[in-house]
Amino acid sequence: MMTPTRKVVFVVDDESVIADTLALILKQNGYDAKPFYSGESAMQEGEVSPPQLLISDVAMPGMSGIDLAIYFSRRYSNCKVLLFSGQANTEYLLKKADEAGYHFEIVSKPIHPVDLLAKLRHAELELVNYSSVLENAQLVKELVK
Repeated sequence: MMTPTRKVVFVVDDESVIADTLALILKQNGYDAKPFYSGESAMQEGEVSPPQLLISDVAMPGMSGIDLAIYFSRRYSNCKVLLFSGQANTEYLLKKADEAGYHFEIVSKPIHPVDLLAKLRHAELELVNYSSVLENAQLVKELVK
């Protein structure tokens, strides 16, 4: 019997307690969650094992969560992104992403674990639906040959 694969989730926050806590909550709920304390370290790990979901704080030293989200969205088109921030002044960062053609939702920090899990399940459904569309397109292509 085949066991379903666990979704790989990168949790990125410069506050290690937040990254570790969210990763632990996600692990307890069936995700393969990995905490990172900088965008750069998440990018390095992404080269080895890309995630299906990226959860990142927006305001971090060095690389912002928006820049990280754009990087992962460009490099791994099936990676879903959830951004969160405890700061109200993130509009300018969202504008930067919008101008680059990327539209991200930012949820307020702190986020209750139940709300986080609901958002991830919604993102997973979108991911599954997108995968189904791609699979159906491939089948249609093969049938038309």
